[in-house]
This record gives sequence, structure tokens and C-alpha cells, in this order.
Amino acid sequence: MATERTTPRETIVLVGHGMVGQRFLEELADRGVTERARIVVLCEEPRPAYDRVHLTSYFSGTTPEQLSMVEDGFMERHGIELHLGDPAVAVDRAARTVTARSGLTVGYDTLVLATGSYPFVPPVPGSEAEGCFVYRTIEDLTAIEDYAKGATTGVVVGGGLLGLEAAGALSGLRLATHIVEFNARLMAIQVDEGGGAALRRKVEELGLTVHTGVAGEEITTTEGGVVSGMRLSDGSVLEADLVVFSAGVRPRDQLARESGLEVGDRGGVVIDERCRTTDPHVYAVGECARAVDGMVYGLVAPGYEMAATAAAHIAEQGADSASFTSADTSTKLKLLGVDVASFGDAHGASEGCLDVVYSDSRAGVYKKLVMAQDGTLLGGVLVGDADSYGLLRPLTGSVPPAPPEQLVLPAGLAPPTALGPSALPDSATICNCHNVTKGSVRAAVTEHSCGSVPEVKKCTKAGTGCGSCLKVLTQLVNEELAAGGATIDQGLCGCFGHTRQELYEIVLALRVTSYQELLDGHGRPEARGGDGCEICKPTVASIIASLAPTIGAGGHVLDGEQAALQDTNDHFLANLQRNGSYSIVPRVPGGEISPEKLIVIGEVARDFGLYTKITGGQRIDLFGARVDQLPAIWGRLVAAGFESGHAYGKSLRTVKSCVGSTWCRYGVQDSVRMAIDLELRYRGLRSPHKLKSAVSGCARECAEAQSKDFGVIATANGWNLYVGGNGGATPRHADLLAQDLSDAELVRLIDRFLMFYIRTADRLERTSVWLERLEGGLDHLKDVVVHDSLGICDELEALMAAHVAGYRDEWAEALNDPEKLRRFVSFVNAPDAPDPTVRFVAERDQHKPDLTLLSGPDIPVRGADRALEGSTH
Repeated sequence: MATERTTPRETIVLVGHGMVGQRFLEELADRGVTERARIVVLCEEPRPAYDRVHLTSYFSGTTPEQLSMVEDGFMERHGIELHLGDPAVAVDRAARTVTARSGLTVGYDTLVLATGSYPFVPPVPGSEAEGCFVYRTIEDLTAIEDYAKGATTGVVVGGGLLGLEAAGALSGLRLATHIVEFNARLMAIQVDEGGGAALRRKVEELGLTVHTGVAGEEITTTEGGVVSGMRLSDGSVLEADLVVFSAGVRPRDQLARESGLEVGDRGGVVIDERCRTTDPHVYAVGECARAVDGMVYGLVAPGYEMAATAAAHIAEQGADSASFTSADTSTKLKLLGVDVASFGDAHGASEGCLDVVYSDSRAGVYKKLVMAQDGTLLGGVLVGDADSYGLLRPLTGSVPPAPPEQLVLPAGLAPPTALGPSALPDSATICNCHNVTKGSVRAAVTEHSCGSVPEVKKCTKAGTGCGSCLKVLTQLVNEELAAGGATIDQGLCGCFGHTRQELYEIVLALRVTSYQELLDGHGRPEARGGDGCEICKPTVASIIASLAPTIGAGGHVLDGEQAALQDTNDHFLANLQRNGSYSIVPRVPGGEISPEKLIVIGEVARDFGLYTKITGGQRIDLFGARVDQLPAIWGRLVAAGFESGHAYGKSLRTVKSCVGSTWCRYGVQDSVRMAIDLELRYRGLRSPHKLKSAVSGCARECAEAQSKDFGVIATANGWNLYVGGNGGATPRHADLLAQDLSDAELVRLIDRFLMFYIRTADRLERTSVWLERLEGGLDHLKDVVVHDSLGICDELEALMAAHVAGYRDEWAEALNDPEKLRRFVSFVNAPDAPDPTVRFVAERDQHKPDLTLLSGPDIPVRGADRALEGSTH
């Protein structure tokens, strides 16, 4: 065993290099300690600190390098000695030495324990079987990813934050996923009963199965010791190939225990307000520490506060002021695509408190504010819509500047209020992770000359933690810049300094037909010649597709460069479902369909074992197809006269209709004919977000036209046109744009409205949000598209005419192009047949298909009946 020679310099040894450990190093560097002291870091993992908060993004393509928390050159610049894969195994407090697994022994003047926590695995028989995992490190995730390739069903034990993250990962890996939670609701610590119910509904809507109020009693295995399922405490048995334990964490305090430091009864190294342990030469920070309030904090923000406190005292700065006694446990997360937030007294434990609740179970939105009787905001729970979290949390402990009932209403229903970043006091904490106040953000702009959000983030560290404060941070920075007369960067992303509307105008004016051409010619200097990002690629793809006939781009959405810009759904011309299969949605204009076409849909569903569903948009969706089956299915549908319904694209979905004057005794116009005409006219129109429409044959509104992006209602004198409606989480009634229109007038105004929306809307902005944001609102829209105040209506109509003339069915063209068919293969290494190790799992009366029917000679697949190399799937 080698013992290093001591040096005259002070030596600080950090055990553990996670997020909190790295923050401690940064705090030391900021205080100049690295210039006078030797810093040694013993790290158990094979890589430097990485962002564990966003760990699940690994499954969506984020690389370990992108998750890294360590700035390039940081260790070298500050002379920090980092030993990867070499954890500390013993501490001799008398000799003040730390021994690593490799045998390296380092003497210390100050020792800092940042050993974090370890996953808790309940004492369930069989938990050591092959196929059982924990969810904590990148290595855990790579192991789960590899094992899931041969699995079909997974179980996650734990319905808390990490459990839902793990469940989302398994679902993303195309496993049928069960969540088993011992408590009566999901996320029991963060949300109340109402919030838990709303969260459960949203999770189950995503196709995951939730079991609450039960525990796992046994992991069942095969004779070879491989996971086969889980037996629950209620006697039921879940069949499964993979089990992930994500039932919480425990502090890693073994090193402290063995060295004789005091440890709490329920774990955690006991520290004082300076983060010192019972040995004044040893500090503990993060999840391994037990604070003076008796809490072991499992969130990153308290860990950062501890790191700053310990660094301040080690640096002998702020010895009287820096302290850590307790922490704010407010959280805001997006779990399985669902926004969940809690802050302050979320459970209403304060004596005499009152609740203000908004609940919309249909939309999956639940909001509760806990108020004191004097109007002070004490806390709250937000599920399904947490946009207001960044403003409400800093107001906790004060009386908000608006009535609480207004604060819980969705944006489209709430009246204008004074609630905004300007209403917050300078002392309000904007970034909880780094304890950055509003005053600090303002000072970064006014005193440190920061001219953009990235510059403020670099200056203050605000927004570099969990990211929940970014929306409010951006609003604050922009407000402060505007107040100082500065120009605000409204660029689409880090690649383009232009807005989406400006990029649209550039593409149109210069006839730009290539994303790379646009990036190289009009991107930010540092982005030119690069690959772009996930924000601008699909945005530019949509713009070029919208203008393709006008600018001469032509081609197909899967041609050349365009194919590489598409999202997953467009990439395969089908909607990806939660179990990894795809849906097929033929267009049925106006809901009108012949018996012959109905029979074809039924035969296809039967032959391929697909689940069928008549949708609210008056068409029939088919679910459960593999990628390699899509060409065969669409070959039969196209041959029967069907075309793509564009359910996968940011484009027109359907134009719903009632039966109108042809059948209904109340109908005053032929709504079916009009719906068919409109759907055929605008089919395939690429737009910033999906478009939905409806035509009602009378004022009884059976087609629900006023909840659509554009809706038409018949009158005795013609048609009334409504625009800017929206269903979903933030419903909005459409506004009347014009009334008593003839057929020609109606179509002309819709042409103008849609092209003006496509031209001026932001990325992923529904017409409802766009109309509310549009300066001048409905009155301005009327001036532009009805009265032609800008003189652009001829151009808008010409753009729409070009789209109509240039429309081609995407699936019909794909079937005739061998190159496009190359992507439709599930397994590159088994292209001619389904992988024999993959089991078919029935879903809601979906029957196993007869595979002999999938390759019969009568299927007009145009070359898609055999695999082709080069799949990008």
C-alpha cells in the first residue's frame, strides 16, 4: 500500500464526485481556495460528475458527455487531482488519511464526504435474480437498455419521482410497463390525494398500468433464475421479464460509520449548521448528510446549499453568516410528459389553512393553493399544468397580488392579473437550485452587463440546475433588458438568431430549399457548418414543407435531407405508440365512407391483428402495427382508395361534421359536403402545430365547431367562420371572424387565415395561443385577412393555391419508392421475418395475426414484401 508524501500545502480531500461534489469544487474555485490548496477527489464511478436530475434523457439520445457537469479543462485549470473509479474505502481520523480501493492513501487537512445515496431495494425474495435492476447511474441505464432488448414487459417498484422516471424509461424502451406503489397514490410525498388522482389518470392514459396500495412480495423466476414476474401483496401476479427497483434512496454513510463519526438513527452523517461532522476536520454535504433539522435531503438544491456553506467555512469566508439549517423542498418536474410541481405547505398541514382548488379531470389538470386566513400563500400542488410554478413558489409566504382563485385558472380562462415577474420582490428566490434571487438576476443585467439569458445563467448559475425556473428567468431578463432599452434576442434557438416568422420570410423570399443552406447562410456564426439542434431542425422542415410548391422544394417529406429533419412520427409516416408499435390512420373526409372501404379496413385489421377505434374525429384508427408491417398495410389501403390521414404530422388532422341538411331536420346547410371539401383542400398542409376543424349544419353545433382551430357553423344565409378554438388542457372557444359567408367567401377566408397563421406563429404554437399572443388580437386578424389591411391577401391565397395544386399523398409515393421503403424494417439483423424472440402481447381485444397472411401474393406492397438494408430505425 502506497502512502503519498505530504506537502506543506493544505490538502482537501473530497470523497465522491456527483453533482453536489462538483458544485463544492466550483465553490472552492470561486473563493480562490484551489490556488492555495491541494484538492484530491476520489470518485467511485468511471466518469466525472454528470447531471443525475436529467438522467432519463439518456434514453432519448443524450450522451454521457452531454450530461457531464464538468466544464472542459476545469480540473486542469484549477489543479484538481481526480481519481476516477477509485472510491475511498477507509478513513483514519487519527492519522487524517483516506485510503482508496487502489491502495492509494492520501493525507488530509480537511475531508469532505459527498458520497450521496444508494438505491433502496426492499427485502423481496428473488430480488437478486437475473433481470432485476436499480435506477441510479449511467451504468444502470445501459444495463437496463441492453436487457430490455429481449424483454416485453417490465415492472417498476416505486411510484415516487425516481419510480415514474424509471417507468417512463421502460415505456420508452417499448415495454408494457407496470408501476407498483405501496402508498395509496403516486408521488405521495409531493402531491395530495387530488393531485395523485390526476397524475394517475395522466399516467394511465399513456398506457402504463398503475398498482397502488400494494407491495411486491416475491420476484418469480424461471428454473434458470431469470425474472418471470412479480407476486403482489394482494395475491395477484404480474408477468414480467424485467424489474426495476426505484423505491427511494438511503444515505451512503458506511464510510462515516466505520470511521466513528456520528450517524443519525435513520441514517445520514450528522452535521452542524456549518456542515461539519462531529470531527471538526470532516464535513459532509448532500444526500449522505443529516442536517440540524434532522432531515436527509434527497434533492439537488439543498445539496448545493450545503456545498456552498462548507466551501465558505473551509475558505474562512462568511464564517459567521454562511449556514445550513433547513431547505426548501419545492420541486417541479416533467414525469412521463406530465408536469408535476409542489411547493411550501403542499399538504395543508398549517393550522386553520384554506384550500383553493381547480380540477379538470377530463384534461388531467389539478391545481391547489394552500392559503392562510389572512391571504398569505402557504404552498400548493400543480399537476398537468405547472406553468405558474415559477411565479407562485417565490410568492410563498406573502400575499399574492391577485386573488387566489384567479391564480389557479388556466391561462385561457383567467382574467388579466398583476401576477408576473415584475410583481415579485427582489428578495424572491428565482432559482432554488442555486439560491439566486430576482435582485441577483436584475443585477446581472444592470451591473454586470449581461445581455442575454445564457449570459445571465453563466453569471449567476440560475437556470443551470433542474431548469424549472427558466421560464421566469427568461421573462425577468427580457423585462430588464427592455427597461434598459436593449434589443432582446428573440432567436428561435442557439443555431438561429431569427424567430420562426423571420425564418419563414427568409425561406419564402430567397427560395431556400435546404436546411443546411439556411443554417450556413442565416444561422448564428458559431452554428454555421454544424448539424443544428432538435428545436430548429423540425421547425425548418415544417417551413420548407409548407412552402414547398411555391419555393420549388418539391419532393417528399422523406426525400434526402428532409428525412433527417423529421420527428419520429414523420420519420415513419405513422404515430409511435407507447408499446413501440405504430398506428395507421387513413383519411376519411367528413367521416363519409363507403361500405367497400369499411370492409377493407376490417379485413386489414383482422389480417394484421390490429386494434380498431372509431375516433372523435370521425375516422377509424388501427393500432398495433410493427414498422415492417406499415408498407404492407398501406399497400392494401392505398389500393382501396385510402390516403394518409396525417395523424403523425403537424398538419391538418380532420374536418369533423354532423350529417347536415341531407339527413337532419334541423340542418340548414350541407355540412358533410363542406367538411369533405375543406378536408380535401387542406390535407397535408404542414403548420406550426396540428390543425383540427369542424362543420356544423346548424346552430345546434353537433360537430363542436367552436372548439376547433377553425370551425364553420351553418346559418340560413350561409356560413359563420370561427377561429382560434382549442380543446385539451387549456380549452378555448373560437372567436367569430366573419358571418353569413358564401361557399367561395368561406374558403377564401380560411385560405388567408391558415396561411397567415403558418406565416406568423411560433414553433409548436396552436392557433388558440397564437391568436391570444397576436398584437391586436381578433381585431387585427380581421383587418389582415378580411379587410386586407397589409395588402398580403393575394399572396396568402396564392400560397394556398400552390399547396392545393402540389398535394401528393405521402404514403402512395412512399410505396412506389424503394429508397423510402428501406427505412421500414424492425430488425436490421433479421429483415425477412419478425424476430422469433419477440412475443406478441394482446392489447384490448387485439388478436394475434396469422403471419401467413402478411406475405401473401395478393398484397400490393410494390416491393415492400421483403426487407431492405440500411434501416435507420
